[in-house]
Amino acid sequence: MSNVKTATAMSPAPAQAAVPQTLAIVDTTANPAPLGLLCFGLTTTMLSMHNAGLFGLDAMILAMAVFYGGIAQVFAGVFEWRKNNTFASTAFISYGFFWLTLAGIITFPKLGLAERPSEVAMASYLGIWGLLSFVMFIGTFRLNRALQVVFFLLVVAFALLSIGDLIGSPTLKTMAGWEGIVLGLSAIYTGLAQVINEVYGRVLMPLGPVKK
Repeated sequence: MSNVKTATAMSPAPAQAAVPQTLAIVDTTANPAPLGLLCFGLTTTMLSMHNAGLFGLDAMILAMAVFYGGIAQVFAGVFEWRKNNTFASTAFISYGFFWLTLAGIITFPKLGLAERPSEVAMASYLGIWGLLSFVMFIGTFRLNRALQVVFFLLVVAFALLSIGDLIGSPTLKTMAGWEGIVLGLSAIYTGLAQVINEVYGRVLMPLGPVKK
């Protein structure tokens, strides 16, 4: 009996099962959404002021469209892609290249690289962007009220511009200009609200989050 006890005491302990280890990666990069919204909002406001008849179409608007509304907004979309945000990545990259294509439509004919588009062609161009914006507007129902306002006004702006080109109505284009100013300012608010709220660590500029 004693021999059994001794053998048991000296026998090696059973090996314990290996515990699986998990590695959590914390995203410490900045939020690129304010940049994208400000690129869109400031450029939209400047072009809309032209459409409203406040000043002509000059190098200022083209430079905004290419460098800020275009290139910088595409960068914001790429940063959103890194954050796995499909909606924001699609929106910022799409509208960034919208501004670049619009700049091309304006400058290519002047450089002799292409013919000036007809009214029907421009109406189709603006209309297809309006359709895209409408589908993106549906996506904002799961985000926040501020973005809902931005995309609703964007759909209206594209509709006014498209119909204005189709029927050749300067009045609709002017209306689109004033409506676009409101659109641009709403996008600027949405972008700056995220900056201010993050800096102060509390909600000072509400965005109206939607309960999912």
